[in-house]
Amino acid sequence: MQTTVGERSNVQARPLSRHDADGVATLTLNRPDKFNALSVALLTELHDEFRSIGDDRSIRAVILAGAGKAFCTGHDLKEMRANSSDEATRSLFRLCADVMLAIVGIPQPVIARVHGVATAAGCQLVATCDLAVAAREARFAVSGVNLGLFCSTPMVALSRNLSRKQAMEMLVTGDFVDAATAERWGLVNRVVAAEELDAAVAKMAVSVASKSPAAVALGKRLFYKQLEVGIEAAYELASETMACNMRTHDAQAGIDSFLAKQPMPEWTGR
Repeated sequence: MQTTVGERSNVQARPLSRHDADGVATLTLNRPDKFNALSVALLTELHDEFRSIGDDRSIRAVILAGAGKAFCTGHDLKEMRANSSDEATRSLFRLCADVMLAIVGIPQPVIARVHGVATAAGCQLVATCDLAVAAREARFAVSGVNLGLFCSTPMVALSRNLSRKQAMEMLVTGDFVDAATAERWGLVNRVVAAEELDAAVAKMAVSVASKSPAAVALGKRLFYKQLEVGIEAAYELASETMACNMRTHDAQAGIDSFLAKQPMPEWTGR
């Protein structure tokens, strides 16, 4: 997308829109008439935008939102049935996995802004994002099992957020859980009134964007890597990351400012 530096927006009727301001990129799923179902075109744009954002040093936080009445209802089932060859199906799920890995892989934290429903791969998006804020009326489900299709790919993210029994309950019943339950189970960080949702998400994004991007990038990469290894290896990774972080310009300037009782410096990302 060709837009101006510092504040960008895509005003065309595309399946995904992007708006940048003050170091925060907002990606909005823009298929409101389809409840933001994840078509191949939408997944492709999501993947491309996340990769672009990952290389953009001006962006320090990302908000993922949905237009219309819902956050996201999962894959576009009509499109899937219209092109149901084995090759097309495998390609679709590889693309979906690439999108989820891109969210985890970029250095900037990604915040899900959730309203309405987040079901199946839409719930997977919420679970994959680093942080999530939901409106009080939001509801969540991995409901593929109701259609005879177990939500195997959403399970990967869901089981890394919830306890095993909570994740399994959602997966084998397909039942909705309300926002309060999602918060209690760890799927979202906090729940707010619908009229407070934008302010709550913006507050979180501003807080993230105000931190050293070098420290946040190192920390996010470590966070996911150490979860997949044993405790001894986790401490080895953490120790090396701390040592690398200490060598950054931001950390040295921040510590010096703290010791001198001065305001924190302007972060350089180095």
